[in-house]
Amino acid sequence: MTRDEECADDERADDERADTVDARLAARLAELRAERGWSLGELAERSGVSRSTLSRAERAETSPTAAVLNRLCAVYGRTMSRLLGEVEGEPAPLVRAAEQAVWEDRTGGFVRRSVSPPHAGLRGELVEGRLAAGADIAYDRPPVPGLEQHVWLLEGALEITAGDVRHALAAGDCLRMRVWGPTRFRCAGTETARYALAVVLP
Repeated sequence: MTRDEECADDERADDERADTVDARLAARLAELRAERGWSLGELAERSGVSRSTLSRAERAETSPTAAVLNRLCAVYGRTMSRLLGEVEGEPAPLVRAAEQAVWEDRTGGFVRRSVSPPHAGLRGELVEGRLAAGADIAYDRPPVPGLEQHVWLLEGALEITAGDVRHALAAGDCLRMRVWGPTRFRCAGTETARYALAVVLP
């Protein structure tokens, strides 16, 4: 098998894992709303996400963007990692690279790999994020107020705005913060920005 064929196989495997996660995520979102007895209209009012977007997300007709998912996490009192962890199967002590769940916001140019998913008894999570050149993702609130985040930029250039403060990160830089308000992640360079994100519940 050639190197190109191996890469194509890897990409197909990633796509299959992403599709499976999207389907389970849709079912979990519908389940969370049903548990609370909310209509789509009520959830739309609470989250600020349109009823049609919520409906399509719950039917797996579309994968929610990172910003939409963040709003839903805030309503349901979960971090994004926690919500995705609920649909990624039982966590194991050792998470092999090939088993790490990948979720993609195709609209926003954001790819998220759950390197160390949430685990019972642990407060920390580790995520790998990739933002395409020019990608700009804004979150209007943290899923959990006071959430502790450590962003270590591995490749590229990244601009992170927390509240009114903007930070420009170069490869190797690490930004540490507690998140109380809006944040924005922007790939400031001409190449993909790749970073490690450590998340610790307050």
